[in-house]
Amino acid sequence: MTAHVPSVLPRIPTNPPLLRRILTAFIRNEVRKVGVERVVVGLSGGVDSSLSALLAAEALGPENVLGLEMPYRTSSPESLRHADAVARVGGFQVLRIDITPQIDAYFERFPDADPVRRGNKMARERMTILYDHSARWKALVLGTSNKTELLLGYGTLHGDMASAVNPLGDLYKTQVWALAEAVGVPEEIVRKKPTADLWVGQTDEAELGFSYREVDALLYLMVDLRYTREELFRVGFSEAFVSRVAEMVKNSQFKRRLPVIAKVSHRTIDRDFRYARDWGR
Repeated sequence: MTAHVPSVLPRIPTNPPLLRRILTAFIRNEVRKVGVERVVVGLSGGVDSSLSALLAAEALGPENVLGLEMPYRTSSPESLRHADAVARVGGFQVLRIDITPQIDAYFERFPDADPVRRGNKMARERMTILYDHSARWKALVLGTSNKTELLLGYGTLHGDMASAVNPLGDLYKTQVWALAEAVGVPEEIVRKKPTADLWVGQTDEAELGFSYREVDALLYLMVDLRYTREELFRVGFSEAFVSRVAEMVKNSQFKRRLPVIAKVSHRTIDRDFRYARDWGR
């Protein structure tokens, strides 16, 4: 699907200096609030994990950040090279763990598994490793999913969508790119095509069928400014594009919520028993 983006639209606000101050303070406060000083972050070599890691190094000090590279045998060597480059910029340590043995051992029993199953398994394997090392290192798992991915459901539940603290979850990809440049993510990482590197040649935008800049322009009006469908059509978005994206947002709502709990009491968790994350602290 190619999406026509109108040329004159309200623009997504992007103020890198302000975002940088807000997000480093957020990381510092949220990590220390639970009594720890450190974070672990999965480094994919992409712009999202690079930005999260550099913000954490600035917020907590590089000695309190551990980057984990977790390649599979088909992962791009370029991704590892980029992850190493970010660690050098941020001055934090990196640990590399090859996930090939455990992934291949599992799929020996299921040789017909399609790429989606294999990609989801890899994403969840990586997250279990991150949580294991968060326990070993007395740290929190730092998230890397941005607002565009979360709204579209473009991520693996309990895989790359999991984390203890996520500094990027309210930033569209467009804002991630702008902030990444300001924070010092190497230019070749900011400029390259986004990919989860789940299989050879995979790119996010080819899989989605539209570009992040196209969908960010639509999501900003749809979600933040609450434009109606008719208003979106009037400013020039096609009905097919609006319908496709609206369905993706609606159909992925379950990924943004806790599992549904059967209500059998007066105070059901997440329905009646609802307190802020830092309740009681």
